[in-house]
Amino acid sequence: MAKKVVKRYLFPEDYMADPSVHVFNGKIYIYPSHDWEDDSNVEDDSGDQYIMKDYHVLSIDGDPMTGKVTDHGCVLRKEDIAWHGRQLWDCDVQEKDGKYYMFFPMKDKNDVFRHGVAIADNPAGPFIPQEEPVHGSYSIDMAILKDNDGEYYMYFGGLWGGQLQSYRDNVGIEDPAKNNTPDSPNLPHGSQPSLPSRVVKLSKDMLQFGEEPKPVQVIDEEGKPLAADDPHRFFEASWTFKKDGKYYFTYSTGDSHLLCYAIGDNPYGPFTYKGVILTPVVGWTTHHAIIEWEGKWYLFHHDSVPSGGKSWLRSLKVCELTFNPDGTIETIEGIDE
Repeated sequence: MAKKVVKRYLFPEDYMADPSVHVFNGKIYIYPSHDWEDDSNVEDDSGDQYIMKDYHVLSIDGDPMTGKVTDHGCVLRKEDIAWHGRQLWDCDVQEKDGKYYMFFPMKDKNDVFRHGVAIADNPAGPFIPQEEPVHGSYSIDMAILKDNDGEYYMYFGGLWGGQLQSYRDNVGIEDPAKNNTPDSPNLPHGSQPSLPSRVVKLSKDMLQFGEEPKPVQVIDEEGKPLAADDPHRFFEASWTFKKDGKYYFTYSTGDSHLLCYAIGDNPYGPFTYKGVILTPVVGWTTHHAIIEWEGKWYLFHHDSVPSGGKSWLRSLKVCELTFNPDGTIETIEGIDE
């Protein structure tokens, strides 16, 4: 049974969503997407309602539930990026050798999602983009895991408007700008194995893939991949962290509106499905990050309550996350009364 917990809206001054969160130099930094409203917000299965065109950086002074939230301003605009088309969706940032690398998805001038990299000298930006997208990149929702051995792994992928179904073995099988709906002929259906996200080790300079991306298999206790009609299968919003020597692969299920998790022994998986982190919230999407801060764990996510339920205008939230002694996670009720 899901439990109710105290949640905090982090930045009511503006609509921001899809938080990636890290602790850098002893402070919590949040890297969200930025929701805008104009006459073209028309909800559809391709995600055209999400008009994101820049990134801000937020930080928290002290405790996530009580500390002051600071907006460090706009740190990257689509117009700064030479190959820009539209839709700066979920991003993530990691540090290496004193530099901060922002990885972001954006549609190019052909309306195809690619990954960009932008670099800053401090975690609050501003971020300076590279001239070209990452070679061989595709789809959306990247999250970067810095492992204990110093390697960096990117997890990415999203169905429907995220265009993941348009690729097989990292090669496009159709125009990715087409067939971005639940009826796409490239999506598995029914009892077929679900379409997995991707993981790839990054190059030493953090600017390219260091290998070919690999599928991230989420399996049941019998070792079978979750089926396409399983409400707990992967849809988008990968986030991976380590706890007690185990890798936790967490993700959104999209149209069943859950945050779920699976546990594995290495960054490539397979990951065994374990349960639901968060039940549905107000608003279509659920997207999140999980961090440890001073011995406690926190779930950052969003909902659309402050906008009156508009799925394209979302607000950041945080709450405490509780682990059971066996490493499983207590399920949180998404909707507050």
